[in-house]
Amino acid sequence: MSLCVCPLVVLLVEVDGSVGQQPLSCLESPEELMRRDNKTQDIFWKKDGVQEAQRGNSYLVQLEESLGGGNYTCHSKDGSLINHTVVLIQEEETQRRKILVKTDQEDYLRCSAQNYNGEFHCSWTWHRSRVGKVAFIKARRIADKDDTQCSVDTSVQRWKCSSGQSNFSCTVDRSGDGISCQDEKHCPYAEESQQVYITVYVRTEHFLVENYSKHFFLSEIVKPDKVRISKVNKTMIKWSYPSSWSSPYSYFPLTFQIKQLRGVCKRCDNPCADSKPTKNLTVQSTDICQFEVKHKAKAVCVRAKDALCNSQWSEWSHFRSVPLGGVTRDMSPTPFVCHV
Repeated sequence: MSLCVCPLVVLLVEVDGSVGQQPLSCLESPEELMRRDNKTQDIFWKKDGVQEAQRGNSYLVQLEESLGGGNYTCHSKDGSLINHTVVLIQEEETQRRKILVKTDQEDYLRCSAQNYNGEFHCSWTWHRSRVGKVAFIKARRIADKDDTQCSVDTSVQRWKCSSGQSNFSCTVDRSGDGISCQDEKHCPYAEESQQVYITVYVRTEHFLVENYSKHFFLSEIVKPDKVRISKVNKTMIKWSYPSSWSSPYSYFPLTFQIKQLRGVCKRCDNPCADSKPTKNLTVQSTDICQFEVKHKAKAVCVRAKDALCNSQWSEWSHFRSVPLGGVTRDMSPTPFVCHV
């Protein structure tokens, strides 16, 4: 498969572990060959910047197991660059994966979306001895299998994949272990009929490539940001929708889970996950919620999820040490007021 990013050509060669050869051409078109006439024998080649013995318009890349990848350049007699081909090596799918690792029971690619605006983020974990970089990205809707054209702007590490159904733009995170993508044709108010299909090609410094894929509906990976909590008075707190969540909230409602903690683990990074609650409450609202805090509670935790889909909960937000002034009171059956 050739992925042309002129004047750079990326050639992906699949190998089965046996010895083989892959031919390269310096001048592809008949017009170029005729223009240079008999000067093709003056063409010389370099692999990773080191001059090779082979000369002429054709070059044979020597393949053995997963070796043979590299930067191959051909030059005219005066040293001018004519062509640049990056040869990437991909082992057969049956081979054990070597570049990325799974964490727990998750897939190689972990994807989530903050809302329904068509943006999502995918991340991964490099093998500790094979940290590499992204070689290519392909994003499409499932129905666009044979109709997707992808290109890359190498200066900003941005890939664009277009088809009749979708128009994806993806960039690599500065950390190198994730990508952010957006389907610019996605309509958040329409029912999503086709899954997103994302494939990430990653490579090592030795030009070994593996591809990792994942497909999903945005509703399956949506995960709201943390809710915003603030104090109302001595006995009341309130929370509101994350600013990044899709609107109007009546069309994209959230369900909130609330728990109060009598004792808080002071050394815990996340008291909401590490402390035992007195009771869990769940409420659905399309606006701000106010919550009356029990006088013995040391902290209140709130998280949210899409009310209409079985998707992920947000991370917990917590409000510590709510000062109640020693007030003792009988709790009403509904200790919260939500503006619906």
